[in-house]
Formats: sequence, C-alpha cells, structure tokens
Amino acid sequence: MAATTVLGRLSSIPNLSPKPKPKPYRRTTPTSVSVRAQASFSDPFVLQLAESLEDSLSASPSSSSSSLPLQRIRESSAETLLSIPWPSRKDEPFRFTDTSFIRYSQIEPVSTHHWNSQILDNLTETHLPNAVIIDGFVSNLTIGPSDLPDGVYFGSFSGLPDELTNRVSEFIGNFDSGDLFWSINGMGAPDLTVIYVPAGCKVENSIHLRYFAGETGDRGSKKLPVSNPRVFVLVEEGGEIGIVEEFVGKDEDGYYWTNPVLEVVVQKNAKVKHSYLQRESMAAAHIKWTFVRQEAESEYELVEVSTGGRLGRHNVHVQQLGPDTLTELTTFHMCVNEQTLDLHSRIVLDHPRGCSRQLHKCIVAHSSGQAVFDGNVRVNKYAQQTDAGQLTRSLLLKPRATVNIKPNLQIIADDVKCSHGAAISDLEEDQLFYFQARGIDLGTARRALISSFGSEVIEKFPNRVIRDQARNHVKCLL
Repeated sequence: MAATTVLGRLSSIPNLSPKPKPKPYRRTTPTSVSVRAQASFSDPFVLQLAESLEDSLSASPSSSSSSLPLQRIRESSAETLLSIPWPSRKDEPFRFTDTSFIRYSQIEPVSTHHWNSQILDNLTETHLPNAVIIDGFVSNLTIGPSDLPDGVYFGSFSGLPDELTNRVSEFIGNFDSGDLFWSINGMGAPDLTVIYVPAGCKVENSIHLRYFAGETGDRGSKKLPVSNPRVFVLVEEGGEIGIVEEFVGKDEDGYYWTNPVLEVVVQKNAKVKHSYLQRESMAAAHIKWTFVRQEAESEYELVEVSTGGRLGRHNVHVQQLGPDTLTELTTFHMCVNEQTLDLHSRIVLDHPRGCSRQLHKCIVAHSSGQAVFDGNVRVNKYAQQTDAGQLTRSLLLKPRATVNIKPNLQIIADDVKCSHGAAISDLEEDQLFYFQARGIDLGTARRALISSFGSEVIEKFPNRVIRDQARNHVKCLL
C-alpha cells in the first residue's frame, strides 16, 4: 500500500473533519490534491512533514516491497500524526527540551539508499556479527559462519523464513504508541530490521548495529535530512542475547536528524543486554525511542553513554508483563558543547516481585549546555513485593550550566521496597584537596574525578571493545 493511500484511507474517518487550507498543496495531480484536501491536521507544519514522508516512501525502492507489518505501522502512525501538533515548551514532556531548531529547519526525509563507500572503508573492525545502517537502510551485513547459532535470524523482515514470518508479525506494531517522533518514524521507516532468537537459545556473540548519516545538510541553507531506522527484537522463552547500538557522526559539524526506534519483546525467562553508545555530530538532532515488553522472570539491562548531538533525547519505556521480572537501566550523559541531552524513562510494574534498578549520571561542562532527566517508575496495585530503586547524580562544571531533573516514583501497591534520590553539585573541594596534597596538580585532579564519575557506567558495558571505545571517547572529550 502506498503512503498516499494511507492518508487517503484516514481521510474518511468521521471525526477528522476537513479544514480549509489557505495555500495549495505541493502536489498537482487531482488524486493527491483530493487526499490532502480531505485530511485534517492540527498543525500545518506536521502536514507538510507528513507529505514529505509520503514522497520519500514513494521514491524509496523498498516501498513497493514493504512488509504487511510495516504497512500496518505506517497506517497507525499516519493516523496519530493527524492529531498531534509539533511539541513546544508549553507541553509538559518537552518543558525543558527545545525542539525549535528542528521545527524551523527545512526537513527533507532521505528517500534513496546512499551507498557511502567512505563510511564502509573507514569502519573500525569488529569481530561481532554486525550491520551498518546508513540513513535507515542496511548497507552492509556481516555474519560469519559460526557467529550465530542455528535458528537465530538477523536481517530485513522481507528475508525472514516463511515459518518465522507469522510468529514475528504477531508482535510487530503491537506496542503502546509514543509521541510525535515515534509516529514520524513509523510513517517514514523505509525498512524493518529484525533480530530473532528462538526458545532456549543463548547467543554468545552480541549483535552490533552501527548507524551513520550518509546524507547531511548545512546550517546555512537549513536543509536537515532526516532518517528513520527501525529495529525489532524478539527473544523467545529462555533465550539470551546482547545487542549493541552505536550511533556515529562521521562529520563533527554534520547537520542531520536521526530518528530511530527499537522495539524489544523479552519472553519468559529470557535475557537481553542492550548497549547504546550515542556520539552523533555536535550539530545533529538525535531523538530515539526504545520500547521494551518483558514477560515473567525475564531480564532487560540497558547501559547507555550519550555525548553527541546539538539535541539528543532518549525515550525509554519498559513494561513488566509478569512476576519476578528484572529491569536495570544505567545511563551516562555528558554535555561538553552547546547542546541538550535528555533522558525520559518510564518503567511500569504490574505484577508481584518485580525489580527495577535505575542509575542516571550526567555531566554538563559548558556554560550553554543542558541535561534533562525525567524518570518515572510506576508500581501498580498488583505489583506487591516490588523492589524499585532510582538514583540520579549530576555534575555542573561551568557557571550557568543547567540540569533539570524530575524523578517520579508512583506507588499504588502497599507491600513494596522503593527508593529514589537526586544529587546535583560541582566537584567536591575536599576531593580536589586530597589530590593536591599528594602533589597532583588541580587540572589533573579534576580530570581524574570527572573520568571516575562516568566510569561507573562505562564499566558496565558487557563488551570489552565497546567499553574501551566509550572510555577513550569520553577521555578525548575531556
């Protein structure tokens, strides 16, 4: 189904009454004009963006062979776009996060697969099964003969064996909806990458996803290419796997917008270790959604280090759908430039004996830098004997550096063990004096304390290569 047909079908919904448009639409064909004239959007800018996403899908070679689940995602996302305006600082979820530089850019969805040989030639070697994803398209897939056990699938949805197609399709697009950016990805994703682990299978080698922006704009023309990578992970009962996501800006001043989505289903007694390293260009926008559904006795662990992007935002939503479930989020954000790094997390516990652990640390080392943390843990009525802890710690190293934190622990159950805490400060004078009293100069002392502040998170990366890479990257920024 073409994207134009998606909006055409939605235009017949009764409560979406047409509104007159003061300007003609860009398309001139009678069918397109009719579709646009019937569709009702609450925000003209969102309408224009939806049209651009349609055009990009029409021009994409993968659009004609799109899978039914991806078509279903596009339909539901287009319907959501009809009623959501572009977020502003007046909206509570974006009260501290300014997205206006995206809003006032000339957004151009990437419509074609750019085979960027420069990116592929300059890749650092990894011994893990990996995929290079450029502008949302899988450009290179490297899997050795012994990298993955039998039954494990890693690739495009269109390449799924017939016996797995229905099984995987059952879960795709079956998540609660997110915000506008979630819907933009759903409507603009050119393809769907799938990772499938069968029951009882333990994958020793992590799967490494490396994302790049092949097409970049420039600030002068305000051309802002946007890509919408989308990945779905299904780990059957008793399965185990590690997933590494690495977002890299090949150009320090690259002007682009990456808008990825990762959906994860962790079935009973399964385990997923998720490593996420975000070091986009300092001029880029990076807005990511991670949505996780955990069944009974499952484990999900996220370790994140984010340092890139003029605007970087990670929305993490975790739903515990069974008892004896473990969720652990460990994240570190560092602003060394005029940038905003934002973590919005939500963990919902609905069953007995659930456990969640969250540690968020951030450093703001620029007078115009800003960090945002909005963490919500909700312990519902039947989540008795829950053990939930949340802690956020922040370092402000420059005058006028800003951090906005909003820890939120909602407890409806009455037999729980829950705690949360928050701390914001500069480096302790006593700690600096301790170093200086032993002959270490002030600059070296500060660097050592700052490095150790972030190393608590970095050391939790399960893969040594990613751990060393994150450590060296942070050290260079300092």
